[in-house]
Formats: sequence, structure tokens, C-alpha cells
Amino acid sequence: MTDVQSASNRPSVYPGGAIERVVSCDLTFDVGEPADVALHIAAANGRVVRAERLDVTIDRRVLPAAIELATPHGGRLHLLRTPPGILSVSYRAELAAPPATAGQPAAAIRGGLPGLPGLEQLTYLRASRYCPSDHDVGFAVAEFGGLPPGRPQVEAITQWIHSRVGYVPGSTNVHSSADDALLTGQGVCRDFAHLGITLCRALQIPARFVAVYAPGLTPMDFHAVFEAWFDGAWWTYDATCRAPREGMVRIATGRDAADTAFVNVLRGIVALQSTEVTATVTGLLPIDDNLAPHRLC
Repeated sequence: MTDVQSASNRPSVYPGGAIERVVSCDLTFDVGEPADVALHIAAANGRVVRAERLDVTIDRRVLPAAIELATPHGGRLHLLRTPPGILSVSYRAELAAPPATAGQPAAAIRGGLPGLPGLEQLTYLRASRYCPSDHDVGFAVAEFGGLPPGRPQVEAITQWIHSRVGYVPGSTNVHSSADDALLTGQGVCRDFAHLGITLCRALQIPARFVAVYAPGLTPMDFHAVFEAWFDGAWWTYDATCRAPREGMVRIATGRDAADTAFVNVLRGIVALQSTEVTATVTGLLPIDDNLAPHRLC
């Protein structure tokens, strides 16, 4: 196994000594021909790291170290080139608590003129592949337009999705968009997040997709939530209400799931054979009322 180091030289020792989050991911692929693969499985920058390992083998032979690239909002993408065979990827990180300021707006993420969005917010106002917000303006305005803008609308959207959309494993696929969840009334976590993003954007609230490790999630897997911009900060919401937000660990952030997939095959033939994800916290899981504003580290 090899140590993984962030491009931003993240501290590697937590002075308090206690490990507060432990996350891991084990993936197995059948590589049919030489391939280039991009992995988005490492915890994003923002937390103190006590230990972190990335182990990559092909037919039990160690591959050269993956190349790490920085992605938006602290994400870390690992690129690797592999010959044919059985590719095994194992990632594990032990993480301390987020900074004490994580629950407060930060001047560094403010942008734009008073009353006008900055470039980052404009990016997450636009319709995207899985979040065609331009299709749903009429519905969003009719359902939520009478509420004060910002937090009241986001909370109402989250409650509406939780009560009206059923969490049904296997009900959607990689081609399903927010409109499919809206029309069928069912989906999985990525669909709940896509629908939240779509309805926020339709009301001119910037919103973005976040892939996370989620301690307490059952069954355990990669999880998806959304963030909405109001009151000068990005606030995290999870309409599935299946895991406490305070325990979550950010992996990747983007316009929708197309920007945050845990694996992308850039070249070659690669078939995913198995996935095993774990995420735990030290002590008891935090209690989450699911609507109180929360900022994900």
C-alpha cells in the first residue's frame, strides 16, 4: 500500500488523538484491454487526516502510483493506467473532526456584487445533464414560489421530496434525470439530490451535487446530497433523511452526478465487478433534524 498525499499538503496528524471518521472503499474491475481509469473516491480536502492509504493492484501485482489531480471544491481525482486483468482498488482514510467554523458562513466563499451572484453561483444556477431546471420552472414556482426566497424555499423543497418521492433501490439508472424522479415519484439518493438541485435552480437558487461517505447509511454505499446557496454560504440538505449530515465526508462536488462519478473509464474496456463501501464514526452517530442549516466540510 502507498500513502496518499493531497496537493495542498494537508496535515497528517490530528493533535487531539481521537479518530472521528473512518471511511473505506474496495472496488474490483475486470479490465478487458489496456485502460485509463479516473477514480473519485478519496475524501476531499478540508479535514485533518491521521492516515490515508490507496492500494491499487492488477492480478495482485502493484500498479505504479496513481496521479492525483485537484477538482473543484477540494475534490481529488486519481488517474491510473492499467493492463488487462483483475483490477483491485482499496482506499481507507482516518479523519478528524471538521474545523469549528464549518457551520458558519465564510467570507472566502462569498462572491459577486450585492444582490448579484458570483461566477461560482452562476455555474450552479444553470441547467445540467441530470438537472434540467429549465423544464420545471412552472412547477417550482407554483409549488414553492409563494414562500420567501432562500432558506424557506429550500427547506420546503427538501420536505416535499422526502414526503412525495419514494426511496426505491433499482428504480432508476445512470440515464435517469430529475424529471424521471418527479414523474415517477421514486428514485435513489442521486435522484433525490438531482430533484432538489433542479427545483432550487428553477427558483434561481444556486444548487450543486455532492458525493459523500455517509456513516449510518443503510445499506452502506456511496451517498449523494445537495447543497444550496443562501445567506452567503453553501448549506447541505439530504431529502432521503437516511444518514445524519454531520457525519458525512465530502468526496466530490459538481453540477450533477456526471461531475462526481466514483469511476470514469477514459480508455479501454473495464467492467465493475464489486463495490464495498464503509463509513463509521467514533462514538454515537449525531442526531440530525434534517432541516437545520448545516455546512458540509
